[in-house]
Amino acid sequence: MVDSKNSFKRVEVVYSGRVQGVGFRFTAQRLAEGLDIKGWVKNLPNGVVQLVVEGSEDNLNKLLGQLKTHFKDDVEDAQISWQEPTGKFSEFRVAF
Repeated sequence: MVDSKNSFKRVEVVYSGRVQGVGFRFTAQRLAEGLDIKGWVKNLPNGVVQLVVEGSEDNLNKLLGQLKTHFKDDVEDAQISWQEPTGKFSEFRVAF
């Protein structure tokens, strides 16, 4: 039986607020690598940050919680979309 709590998932998040110029992308990278999460994070021209990651559901939830805590004074909104994983990521990177 598969434990759905640890199933492989994909999550896409768009963070808005004061999220550019505060170290968001590099903090996300450090946290994601520590949790064995693959994907990318990048600044978008409209001032938001987009995060697209895959990993175990538990680790993805940990990452989202850690980012929420770390940037509690900077993030005004986080639009979260859970999806089926593609398995195409081999690492976590800061995209430009």
